[in-house]
Amino acid sequence: MSIFDWANDRIGRMTWVDLGLTKFSVAAFALMVAKLWPPLLSLEWYWYGLIFVVLAAIPLKKFLS
Repeated sequence: MSIFDWANDRIGRMTWVDLGLTKFSVAAFALMVAKLWPPLLSLEWYWYGLIFVVLAAIPLKKFLS
C-alpha cells in the first residue's frame, strides 16, 4: 500500500465536521503566517484575487469534468 492509498483511506473515514475543522485550522495557520511575515500582506488586493482564481481553477476543473 502506497502512502497515497493510505492517505485516501484515512480521508475517506472523515466526516463533514472533520473536514470543516481541517479547513478552519488551515485558515488559522495562514493567518498566523501572515501575522508573522508582514510583507505577505503588502500586496495589492487584485494579486490575492488572481492567486485565488488560479489555485481554485485546478480543483474546480477536475470537479466539473
